[in-house]
Amino acid sequence: MCRSVVRAWGTHSRPNLAQYAWITMMFGILAALEHNRLGLFLVPPFGATLTILLMLPDASVAQPYAVVAGSVAGAATGAALSLFARGSAMAIVAAIVAFGVMNIIRAYHPPGVALAMYPLLLHTGLWFPLGVVLPFAVAAAASASILSWLVPSWPAYPRPLRTRT
Repeated sequence: MCRSVVRAWGTHSRPNLAQYAWITMMFGILAALEHNRLGLFLVPPFGATLTILLMLPDASVAQPYAVVAGSVAGAATGAALSLFARGSAMAIVAAIVAFGVMNIIRAYHPPGVALAMYPLLLHTGLWFPLGVVLPFAVAAAASASILSWLVPSWPAYPRPLRTRT
């Protein structure tokens, strides 16, 4: 029974050395952006972004617009709300509002919901969305795209734009 569940619903991925090197490099960029403050705390949402780019490159949540705009919108929502209040209750409100904002702008990216909570919980400051989140999201999406051209075993990224007929 358990084996059937694992085979039917389990995931199968085998990242290669280039993919591990990319993830390591991206975390190095994160460390440089937040060299002495929040780098360790930012690993979960940014790690999720990297794995989404690597393992789900065709998903809408992995496309460059969703990655960049969704991440920045989430962080900006949290930063804006941090002007009025802080703490875990307000962080939950920020996550809910960010979810709505990302859906309105058609840029839903799940780690962006988590990034909305960071300004309220960790006091990241108002420049967090532009000083940390934006450069990291652009670097992640751009490097994944470049590597998909250069490394034969890399998944194709981004998904081609559809033309309206």
